[in-house]
Amino acid sequence: MIAEAMEDFAPALRPAGALMGLDLGDKTIGVAVSDGLRGVATPLETVRRKKFTVDAEALLAIIAHRDIAGVVLGLPRNMDGSEGPRCQSTRAFARNLDRLTEVPITFWDERLSTVAAERALLEADTTRKRRAEVIDHVAASYILQGALDRLRHMTRKAPSA
Repeated sequence: MIAEAMEDFAPALRPAGALMGLDLGDKTIGVAVSDGLRGVATPLETVRRKKFTVDAEALLAIIAHRDIAGVVLGLPRNMDGSEGPRCQSTRAFARNLDRLTEVPITFWDERLSTVAAERALLEADTTRKRRAEVIDHVAASYILQGALDRLRHMTRKAPSA
């Protein structure tokens, strides 16, 4: 199941279990995971892209091993909010992955996630070489943390009386 909005994604999730965030690039896929209570996103690894079936096998192994309850894909919108070819590619990836798993999938606007990740790594005085190695999964953690914060905010809202 692919949910366009968090409001549709949240009810499709089982009550507990980690979520996985993905930052899809042309050459790599940054992977981050949350804790089981969905409070904190943690960078996990960067998967070198080969072809979809190989990439999907690697991701499905993580989903199975970590008992992932849902997947959040970074959606690379243009700065004006419009969707270009990279968004179409991400949506196609989601459709193909959805055919292989029962885990619900949603999208999160990833504008500036890589910029934020780069800034955090610079502030941590990370070497250029190390930044290149970790930037993708650190960006995935920014994407996932945004989605986790949104989900938490949605559950805190009390119904109006």
